[in-house]
Amino acid sequence: MEKREVKPFTMWKHFKGTKAFVITVANHSETGEPLVVYNCMDNAGKTNHKDGIYARPLSMFLSEVDHEKYPEVTQKYRFEEIK
Repeated sequence: MEKREVKPFTMWKHFKGTKAFVITVANHSETGEPLVVYNCMDNAGKTNHKDGIYARPLSMFLSEVDHEKYPEVTQKYRFEEIK
């Protein structure tokens, strides 16, 4: 099984075409849930987000694309690291 790990200062591609530069992985102050803090860039209307800083649960960041909702998407995961 493939081990995917999110580390600071790595670049990831969102399945809709934007890029995400990971700033850090933080813990939610109330629940302790790990969150990925990232800079969304290169949006240009590709998603409903504007370029800027966002936080997303780590489990969601690493999740697979819902191919029933997005059947045309070939990327397996919501975010894939750009090596």
